[in-house]
Amino acid sequence: QVQLVESGGGLVQAEGSLRLSCAVSGRTFSIMGWFRLAPGKEREFVASSARGGSSTYYNDSVKGRFTISRDNAKNTVYLQMNSLKPEDTAVYYCGGGSRFTRIGTSADDYNYWGQGTQVTVSS
Repeated sequence: QVQLVESGGGLVQAEGSLRLSCAVSGRTFSIMGWFRLAPGKEREFVASSARGGSSTYYNDSVKGRFTISRDNAKNTVYLQMNSLKPEDTAVYYCGGGSRFTRIGTSADDYNYWGQGTQVTVSS
C-alpha cells in the first residue's frame, strides 16, 4: 500500500518559517512535489523535485523563499518555507509521480497524493 503522509504545517506569523515533510511508504517516485490549495482558488504548483532529485522547479511566487529537498534513503521530501506571507496560507499537498521524463509542474504528473497539511500565515 502506497502512502504519503505530510507533517509540519501550522500557524506562523508573516516572515516566519515552516518546514513541511512528506514521508512515503510502499514505493519510490521519480517525481516528488508540493501543491497548495487556498480557499476560493485553484490548486497551485509550488515546487517539485524531478528525475530522482537531480532537478528542482519552483513557482515564481515562491522562488528564493522556498526550498524543496529530498532524502532518498528515508524516502521523504521536504519543503523549507522562509519569509512566509499571508498569501502562502493554504493546504499543502505532496505528490509522487513515476514518469522520469516529467518535471512535476503539472498535477497530471502525479499518481499519488497525501492528505494535506494546513499552513496559516498571519499578518
